[in-house]
Amino acid sequence: MSFVSVQAQLPIEELLQAVGQLSKTDLERFVQQALMLRAQRQAPSLPRAEAELLQKANQSIPAEIQHRYDALIAKRKAETLTPEEYAELLRLTARVENLVAQRVTYLTELAQLRHITLSELMRQLGIRVPDYV
Repeated sequence: MSFVSVQAQLPIEELLQAVGQLSKTDLERFVQQALMLRAQRQAPSLPRAEAELLQKANQSIPAEIQHRYDALIAKRKAETLTPEEYAELLRLTARVENLVAQRVTYLTELAQLRHITLSELMRQLGIRVPDYV
């Protein structure tokens, strides 16, 4: 766990500077906890099961996976992908698709808890379907 020295009262800019000192892993953990805090403040009376599903659905693809995936996609578009990189891209694509499918599962469970459709839940939460779907 990383530690950052900060003053007791500080402007947002200084807080962001402190957060910028975190390692990738600690930054990801910080972001997840900040998102959970935001969700709790927006809807402090959410039942525990709903809050847990929202937290799980809000988990992002790990940054290192997303960066490598994006880099390989860029190489594929530039037609400079090696056979080894193509195999890696296929593995990462499967992993990313599994993470996205898991997120949809969590959202579907949440919609069922709320007795609404998945489409209605996505509308309520401001989740848009990606253009590539």
